[in-house]
Amino acid sequence: MTHELIKRYSGNPILTKVDIPYPVETVHNAAVVKHNDEYIMLFRSHLRTGRSIIGLARSKDGFKFTADREPFLTPAKDSPFAEYEEFGVEDPRMTKIDDGYLITYSAYSRNGVRIALARTTDFVSLERVSLITQADYRNTVIFPEKFSGLYARLDRPHSEISPWSIWITYSPDLVFWGESQLVMKPEQYHWDEMKIGPGAPPIKTAEGWLSIYHGVFETMDGSVYRLGVALHDLHDPAKIIGVGDSWILQPEAPWEVTGYVHNVVFTCGAVPEPDGTVKIYWGGADTVMCVGEANLDDLVQLCLQQGRPAK
Repeated sequence: MTHELIKRYSGNPILTKVDIPYPVETVHNAAVVKHNDEYIMLFRSHLRTGRSIIGLARSKDGFKFTADREPFLTPAKDSPFAEYEEFGVEDPRMTKIDDGYLITYSAYSRNGVRIALARTTDFVSLERVSLITQADYRNTVIFPEKFSGLYARLDRPHSEISPWSIWITYSPDLVFWGESQLVMKPEQYHWDEMKIGPGAPPIKTAEGWLSIYHGVFETMDGSVYRLGVALHDLHDPAKIIGVGDSWILQPEAPWEVTGYVHNVVFTCGAVPEPDGTVKIYWGGADTVMCVGEANLDDLVQLCLQQGRPAK
């Protein structure tokens, strides 16, 4: 059954504010990659100012994480990034490509929210590359391969004409981006009818690129954030083969139902394993970090056998 596609880890939540060696109020919306046989997590935390920073935690098994003693990414002090990160940095995503890792994150300022791109090879030093969108964009993930020599990203601009839909954009150099296309819309009167957005960077499978995304449904008691899956063509990622018709995860655990923002499961990272499983990481209620495991093929088959059109 679809609601059992993801098996929650019995030790959830895996990281909370009490585990962080500097003062934070939340630990959520984290990117995760496997680097040199170590799981690296970049997590968002609220400070008591209400603004966010990004910390780093490490794990040998992908379940038990230990946070570094200092934050990894805080608002820039140098131009041009300082002006656009003034109010905080949020919701990182990581992609391994070329000889390192690309990190996208939301940069907040009095000018709105836009996406910044940074790069690292060792998770010690960090190079800010470019501000890759204007306002108002969030939820940007980069594919781990190029297509006809171009980098490709999925993101979610705010628009009332085509509300909160997923677009694809290409770049030759990670600085200049274009050839944008709308690839996926929310489905009316469905679990993801209010808005959708990319979650974890796409995972390559034999059948296509698997994208884990979030979908939002508005209820009389507020919005509910759930996770779903879509499958993109291997050679033309602008083409979506199918979208799983049902969600794969919804808020059920106490720390997902109640917290800083109620009724939220929100992913920014997933790690495919050699045995065909995938570890999916999600923030619970914008307060704690959780993890679960799924079979990659089960998620792919949901798109192929119980799929719907993308738009």
